[in-house]
Amino acid sequence: MSIVEATVEIPSQLESNVFGQFDEHVKKIEKTLNVTVIARDGTIKILGSAQASKKAADILTQLRRLAEAGNIITAQNVDYALALSFEDKESAIVEIDQDIICHTINGKVIKPKTLGQKEYVDAMRKSMITFGIGPAGTGKTYLAMAMAIQAFKNDEVGRIILTRPAIEAGEKLGFLPGDLQSKVDPYLRPLYDALYQIMGPESFQKNMEKGLIEVAPLAYMRGRTLDNAYIILDEAQNTTPAQMKMFLTRIGFGSKVVITGDMTQKDLPSGTQSGLDVAVKVLKKVEEIAFCTLTSKDVVRHPLVQKIVQAYEEYEKKQRPEKAPRDRNTYAGKRRGGSR
Repeated sequence: MSIVEATVEIPSQLESNVFGQFDEHVKKIEKTLNVTVIARDGTIKILGSAQASKKAADILTQLRRLAEAGNIITAQNVDYALALSFEDKESAIVEIDQDIICHTINGKVIKPKTLGQKEYVDAMRKSMITFGIGPAGTGKTYLAMAMAIQAFKNDEVGRIILTRPAIEAGEKLGFLPGDLQSKVDPYLRPLYDALYQIMGPESFQKNMEKGLIEVAPLAYMRGRTLDNAYIILDEAQNTTPAQMKMFLTRIGFGSKVVITGDMTQKDLPSGTQSGLDVAVKVLKKVEEIAFCTLTSKDVVRHPLVQKIVQAYEEYEKKQRPEKAPRDRNTYAGKRRGGSR
């Protein structure tokens, strides 16, 4: 294998950000692509095979552009850039970074971090109803909340309605202390947490008191018509087909709907069909309804979460029983034997 040299210019003030603490980012690139990276006076030399050195140069260029935009380069950025490089899509990481949805109360920028998340955000912008389906940590609910709050701030909708089915996950709702609101609040807590982080407690409470933001169990949606609202149904895998149909038929004029769920984390009683499963089959050809499937590649929590999701996916694949091929002759013989 012939050794090829590639070069990238990275200003000295950005070098520590791009390289990471103790050069951890560069070491990961070197190990993954089997290249050697040498930094001298703002010029980065990369030694390796023609293909590997080009990939490494492209990745470092994209990381430099992220740093120039004011981002702190994380291990997650490097991992995702490496993953995209094997699909020849490493340039997409900068395009994704430029899609800013809104800012939190502390000024933190909320934006998609993966191609899957970018497609999800674009679908929410274009479609009246969007299904976001994927494992934990892929940002399904958080991005939907950010889109809802931004639409509310821009006066595109008059209110935000957030709902979840109050399904027990190994615990009995009736045994929890307090009144009905106290019993269902734990199921809605993740929605409150996201609202506090993006809007701030004061703004949230003020709009809540005015009825402009509503966080309620799915059962409270029955019999209503939801006009001019941004509606998010979270944990939709825990709905029954009847509940899902009831929810979808509540939608009125001027509303947008996002339905999120994880097919692998159902808390329904054994033998009960998920309303999300049925909706995907029934509505997949209906116009103005988008289906976005996020995968373990789109997990944006701690890198360990991505490994956990992947491990469970592999385990569940192995657990699925393979259908044995049917022997037609044997089957026919049994039928003939039984009819005698």
